[in-house]
Amino acid sequence: MGRREEGEVEGTVRRVRESCVTGGGSGIGRAICQVLARDGADVVVADLNLQSANDTVSMLPGPGSHLALALDVRDKTSVDSVLATIINKYQQPPSLLANNAGISSQGAPHIHMTEEFFMNIVNTNLKGMFLVSQAVCKSLLDHGSPVCGAVVNMGSINSKTGLVNHCHYTASKAGIVALTKSSAAELAKQGIRVNCVLPGAIKTPLNANASPGYLEPQIAATPLGRMGEPEEVAEVVAFLLSEKSSYMVGSCVEVTGGFCM
Repeated sequence: MGRREEGEVEGTVRRVRESCVTGGGSGIGRAICQVLARDGADVVVADLNLQSANDTVSMLPGPGSHLALALDVRDKTSVDSVLATIINKYQQPPSLLANNAGISSQGAPHIHMTEEFFMNIVNTNLKGMFLVSQAVCKSLLDHGSPVCGAVVNMGSINSKTGLVNHCHYTASKAGIVALTKSSAAELAKQGIRVNCVLPGAIKTPLNANASPGYLEPQIAATPLGRMGEPEEVAEVVAFLLSEKSSYMVGSCVEVTGGFCM
């Protein structure tokens, strides 16, 4: 399918806009890239694994309009370098940010978890999300008005439910909810909407390597009785990035198949 001209309305992204998807090399991030490109956005696929980012770009319609970049969200220098490259290519910062990069790990009891184990997750999932959103939003505001931006942060339903032996992961995701609400309150009047998505059990490479017994209870407690597909989360993210969600600010939308209603 060819890319639409600016102003043509179809799907959720109603005009050609620059977008950036962190963690776009696989899973939910790759699905977000595909939905945004389908709906007419130029997509920067940023991922720690550059080959995975390039693989995603090759799957998108009009691949010449998109860009794959290596990004370590934990490193401010890496974040700033990626943003400078985006501005150089598109002459402006991305107005749409899917702040999706995140990791998990094997679990450990709270009383035995090492500081290094805990902070490795927090530095990627929470600090990384802060660094990327701060850099993109500041750049949007520095580039002058009118500003019309949207950020979607990727949380987790486990930020609300907790998860045995995964306090490092759930704490990082609960921090994302707080970061979303605080930054949304600050930025809304400046033209940038910030929202959050809280997925449940989704078929991703991250969950494919989950600890034994991690997913089974959650699936059993999900009324739909199955795991979600990455595309089912991606469609919600695209909606929150679009003008169709123009009155949504600081919202945390659950995409869980009914788990934890």
